[in-house]
Amino acid sequence: MSSTSASSSEKRFAIITLQFALKASKSFSTLLPKKVSSAKVSMGKAELNPAKIPVSISGDRIINHPAEIGGKEYNITCCAVGNPHCVVFVDNVDKINIESVGPQFETAPIFPERVNTEFVRVVNSKTLKMRVWERGNGETQACGTGACAAVIAAVENGYCSKDEDITVKVKGGDLIVNYSDNGVTLTGDCNIVYKGEIEY
Repeated sequence: MSSTSASSSEKRFAIITLQFALKASKSFSTLLPKKVSSAKVSMGKAELNPAKIPVSISGDRIINHPAEIGGKEYNITCCAVGNPHCVVFVDNVDKINIESVGPQFETAPIFPERVNTEFVRVVNSKTLKMRVWERGNGETQACGTGACAAVIAAVENGYCSKDEDITVKVKGGDLIVNYSDNGVTLTGDCNIVYKGEIEY
């Protein structure tokens, strides 16, 4: 019995939005050369300055900082990856009543532009499990910038290391984030989720 290992080739391109220009690459399986198997995006540098996130708390950074949200005290870590994020480390993400707690974070007065909130369990130094409450949307299956925020927070709190690929497990699958002094990269699988036809 013989086995064939799949390798991939990578093609680079840019994505231009109204707010950002992102560098990206896509990988193709050599076994299925016309099928994109994954995409990697350079997300830019993390913003940790509270005034620029924005968070209405004084200081240079908000790392494991006590804050009262909805009448309960949490330790929060805040950053921006193009949009504001608040990360809370918990023992069990599945026990979070996110439908109740998520809106309390989103509309807390310390977040003048509202906030996306990630509830994160550190599985080990290379793996995080995350649930996310996105501002204006509620709980979502995945969030690329949220996964980046989770890894940034995990590194800043000493749970993970810089320049390492960290797997973030979300309801929609796994994402891989690498946080370094040069910036943050996000890698995820490419899968068909819908096919349809439009008549006009």
